[in-house]
Amino acid sequence: MTDTATNADVDRNLKEAYFTAGQGQLIWARFKKQKAAMVGVIVLVVLILSGLFAPFLTPYDPTIAGRDADYQNGAPQIPKFWDENGFSARPFIYTASRERSIKTNFRWVTTIDREARRYVVFFPKGDEYTLFGIPASRHLFGADVGKVHLFGTDNGGKDIYSRTFHAINTSLAVGTIGVLIAFVLALIIGGVAGYYGGWIDSILQMITDAVRTIPAIPLFMALSAFIPPEWSAESRFLFISMILGFIGWPTLARRVRTHLLTERNQEYVLAAELCGASASHVIRKHLLPSFTSYIIVDLVISFPYMVLSETALSFIGLGLKDPVNSLGVMLQSVTSADVLLNYQWYFIPVIFFITLVLAFVFVGDGLRDAADPYGEIKK
Repeated sequence: MTDTATNADVDRNLKEAYFTAGQGQLIWARFKKQKAAMVGVIVLVVLILSGLFAPFLTPYDPTIAGRDADYQNGAPQIPKFWDENGFSARPFIYTASRERSIKTNFRWVTTIDREARRYVVFFPKGDEYTLFGIPASRHLFGADVGKVHLFGTDNGGKDIYSRTFHAINTSLAVGTIGVLIAFVLALIIGGVAGYYGGWIDSILQMITDAVRTIPAIPLFMALSAFIPPEWSAESRFLFISMILGFIGWPTLARRVRTHLLTERNQEYVLAAELCGASASHVIRKHLLPSFTSYIIVDLVISFPYMVLSETALSFIGLGLKDPVNSLGVMLQSVTSADVLLNYQWYFIPVIFFITLVLAFVFVGDGLRDAADPYGEIKK
């Protein structure tokens, strides 16, 4: 009897907790039961933190200023603790030298000296950088002599490891700015159209449909022709982010409009209007908060599409360009057959790009299912 009573009390407490839980608690309870979404969250947090702290986590400046002229198109250098010469308590790499040989028609030939060890050191001083406004020169790791390249180098001698982590930060920044611009425009246009209806709704829907029909690639081809060549990398970065935001709001705006059309005649809205609340107050304080969870889900889902758009535009040469490091810029170098046959380490940033997009997709799908009011919490 005691066990039966205890189980009944537990079930009663769970039911009470379910019916008294807020919207956020219910979403979290459903979300944490989805293993793929939770793994996506962990991966996403790791990648975001890696991008934010890229100047510290990477040993060198990712631009031409930090290039290794003596190790161009160099293979990844994997630290080791032992080899045929014995064990070492400190991780080490081998010394590489490059020279032209008549046997290879005077092409550069890299020779690895397995007798000359160079040791990996932690927290060395290196290239100066600014992290969250704080100047610093310490890096997570480096080499006691020369340089170490975990992911190898490109044809300019730039460290691919350093470029990859800085590229993640840049692509996420572009996506964030684009999503924020699209989010604000969608709330304003969709909110006004859904609340007022009538001829205002008709005009705004015509504008929305017009923006949706604009093809992105021809638009960027036309804009890239008018971008002054003297523009700095920062100006180009901001311009691309803004354009992605200005053409990415119609889908969310339509969802906002549809929800407000169904909610604007509810009793709580009429009560707020009878109390003298303005239209902007009703929209901001009553209508939009009624489906906040769906807005958050839309934002998360739209993030990978913004990153994909930036990557695709930069990949075809219409977006960001060197010296800006983004995933799209780095993918430009993997299109040649020479890279595919001889320099396979150029594809390492592709792995990070796929992982980033999949993490966003898993998290977005998990949030979409968790925000479903008809979904059940699995025990």
